[in-house]
Amino acid sequence: MIDSPDAKRTYQFDRLRALSNGIIDSASATFLLLIAVQAFHADALSKSLIVMGSNIGLLLTLWLVPFAARSRATSMQLASILLGAGSLGFAAAALVPALPMLVAGSILAMACANLIIPLLTLTYQRNYPPRARGQFVSRTLVIRVATAALAGELGGRLLNADIGLFRWMLLVFALAMAGGALAVRQIPSEPLQTTAAAGGVRHSPFHAMRFIKTDRTLRFTLAAWMLMGFANLMMLPLRVEFLASPRYGIQLEPQQIALYTIVAPSLVRILLTPVWGRLFDRMNFFAMRILLNIGFALGTAAFFVGTSSAGLMFGAIVFGASAAGGELAWSLWVTKISPPENVAEYMSVHTFFTGVRGMLAPLIAFQLVATVPIAVMGFACAIMIVLASLILIPEWRASRSARAVAP
Repeated sequence: MIDSPDAKRTYQFDRLRALSNGIIDSASATFLLLIAVQAFHADALSKSLIVMGSNIGLLLTLWLVPFAARSRATSMQLASILLGAGSLGFAAAALVPALPMLVAGSILAMACANLIIPLLTLTYQRNYPPRARGQFVSRTLVIRVATAALAGELGGRLLNADIGLFRWMLLVFALAMAGGALAVRQIPSEPLQTTAAAGGVRHSPFHAMRFIKTDRTLRFTLAAWMLMGFANLMMLPLRVEFLASPRYGIQLEPQQIALYTIVAPSLVRILLTPVWGRLFDRMNFFAMRILLNIGFALGTAAFFVGTSSAGLMFGAIVFGASAAGGELAWSLWVTKISPPENVAEYMSVHTFFTGVRGMLAPLIAFQLVATVPIAVMGFACAIMIVLASLILIPEWRASRSARAVAP
């Protein structure tokens, strides 16, 4: 139960934001790249830049947090401004149907969508009770995933009928992002205060990196996340390439591609996200992360090995099951280890390194796939994810031992 007025209002408007976010998810996961490939016959660099847009936003969060701490605006006011700017990016891409504008508009929109993540995590930490935080965030994720699945199905049908209708799709993305801007502005929040800002120190964006040196758990978890995330982010954009390009002998239609990359994984996520939400509030985080990693490794290997519809569907389902808990864990895990006053800074460090690997992984992936068999790449990335799990085992054991001796 939510007994706080701020928590109730947060839950109310975050569900509206989730509707907007679900539509934007379908854009970043499939449709922006699909439009680039099928409407503009985009080159490898353009495709990589479109995929990197989200990660540019993550990279810039390290600068956003100290800026937010120095500003007088509340966290959600800043989030609203950023989402509004992203809406303009999609609108420009719709009004000027050219590949350079599609690339620029996509980068702006997806960067702004991800820049707000540390601000959201801080708001969840402040407004939701700790023992129910995972459950309430997971409920909004269900709405987000269901909306993404519906948008994926309808969008796939639209482009399947006529790829030239992509401009209308981009306008829908622009309107969705504008709606998200209005929703987050209604969520209760306060001006962000870092420990340095509270002491009157004007610190650089990299000041938050000090926690890597002082917090062993953060250091090892970031290392594991870098390895696992790099593998995932290499193969994620190649799912569309694998299904759409004639090189691999599959060459599915847009509606079928959306089925395997959006609809099927999203349906599984709808079913399992509430389960993972309850587990996040009750389960050892490191055990949960290792379990999710195993699922990601199996899903990645299965998707790129089996070219049959059954093999593709199995890979999509396993990936969706892992993604159901993976996004929740990615969004909230710093609240498990960070002091309350440092949540935004911890999250900005986490999102920064996500942005680093997100910038590099698509570039490396699209270059490697030109010479390396895609199935070999899938197996190699699955092995990287397993290695990431091995890094977390000592942290799992340490946290269990600490809990056992706690009074």
